[in-house]
Amino acid sequence: MSKKKSFSVEKRKPKLLRRRVANRSRGGDLAIYLFLTIMALIMVVPLVFAISQSLKPLDELFLYPPKLFAQNPTFDNFSDLFASMTKSTVSFSRYIFNTVLITAVGTFGHVIIASMAAFVLAKYDFPGGKTFFNIAVVALMFNGYITQIPNYLVMNKLGWIDTLWSLIIPAFAAPIGLFLMKQFMEGIPNSLIEAAKVDGAREWYIFWKIVMPNVKPAWLTIIIYSVQGLWNNPANTFIYSEEKKTLVYALSQVSAGGIARTGQTAAVTVVVMIVPILTFVLSESQILETMASSGLKD
Repeated sequence: MSKKKSFSVEKRKPKLLRRRVANRSRGGDLAIYLFLTIMALIMVVPLVFAISQSLKPLDELFLYPPKLFAQNPTFDNFSDLFASMTKSTVSFSRYIFNTVLITAVGTFGHVIIASMAAFVLAKYDFPGGKTFFNIAVVALMFNGYITQIPNYLVMNKLGWIDTLWSLIIPAFAAPIGLFLMKQFMEGIPNSLIEAAKVDGAREWYIFWKIVMPNVKPAWLTIIIYSVQGLWNNPANTFIYSEEKKTLVYALSQVSAGGIARTGQTAAVTVVVMIVPILTFVLSESQILETMASSGLKD
């Protein structure tokens, strides 16, 4: 009996140790890589073209058909843009300060308020909690242009028109942050929070020291969305004083100068998009992890 058993075990070993082979051919792998390469080129070519346009002298900007790369690259467009901005009645540094202040304060407030609201909605049951979250989800369907009139009426009632608060405060309540944070916080085990409470941790400590570090990909994603929205906001609806205008508004005025400023317009495009792109590149992996996890539940 022992010999038969040992023989049967030895006979089964190769089957147990046999490696799984992916059910996909080399042709399928090649097709997938080819598709991804094509999609990457479609996304990269406009970015490369915009940068190349900003480095072209004026005579190359009007060539037909246009060339993808600059034949004689130059930084004259950027120097001309800076010279035009220094001639403005408001200093160039003032536009930058306004934009950085709005972006930094609006993004910080958005992350904090969305995180605290999501923590309550995800980990506590109270009357109206699901209804409140459903309202926030419905708010995702509305474009910013639709809500401009209600926002203007509210800001006017509060006396915040022509102040930076008219841009900062609405950024705090953007529904995308609440949605992402709640979906991600629901993946944190309740047993972890209960264990912290048993050890004597208070709610604020649990939120800052346990919950927030575990949802880092989510709030990094919120930062990227918020920076992109606030940095590119021209603030035409709420801000009227020139000294309170944003950088995007000032650059758009340069772009409106006509054909003579075509090179400066190309430089404006690069200046406006460089901050959101750098923010995205630095946190790309966190965004992908958030998108993969936001719709999943245990």
